Amino acid sequence: MTDIVKDTRQQRGNRKERTGVVVSDVQNKTIVVEVMRRASHKLYKKVVKIKKKFTAHDEKNEAKIGDTVKIAETRPLSKNKNWRLLEIISRAE
Repeated sequence: MTDIVKDTRQQRGNRKERTGVVVSDVQNKTIVVEVMRRASHKLYKKVVKIKKKFTAHDEKNEAKIGDTVKIAETRPLSKNKNWRLLEIISRAE
């Protein structure tokens, strides 16, 4: 890691990061990212997929539907938006 990234991480604290797929990019400077995780059902112990949608800030409007992106936690930017786009991992085909 570069020194700048280390400095900002220490300055901002340990923030959560998630990887997901963009499901909506209609809003200006905002994307909706669907993050899927696997968890064990409490009673039946079956592994189930759990999906959750996060609204994230995309300053340059560069993410499109189907892109795999990495988002990070940030201060509240609006009523529902507490995440920001870190990087686009892969583009949609």
